[in-house]
Amino acid sequence: MKLKRFEILLPLNYNDRRPIERIKFMVTNRELLERFGGPTTDSVEISGTWKYGSAFYQDRLVRLTIDSDNPDEAVAFLRKYKEVLKTRFEQIDIWITAHDVEVI
Repeated sequence: MKLKRFEILLPLNYNDRRPIERIKFMVTNRELLERFGGPTTDSVEISGTWKYGSAFYQDRLVRLTIDSDNPDEAVAFLRKYKEVLKTRFEQIDIWITAHDVEVI
């Protein structure tokens, strides 16, 4: 079975380093569960550094993974949902990537 896998990186802290409230992750997980039927969250913390304008940011992140057998519909949804996540997590951007997956 061929699927498209989407990975969403969510920050654990706001850009001013305050921790993001756990409820925001719970709401996001519930919304993705209702839409896609089963998001997966990595238990390993990811770190990343990025630059926006002249400012550098150091992120601590978690990765949510979603598989879809209807990638066009999923992409359309996730493009809009990204704006929800940017507002919810008070971010300049939220990184969402797509990868081909074949389940054997």
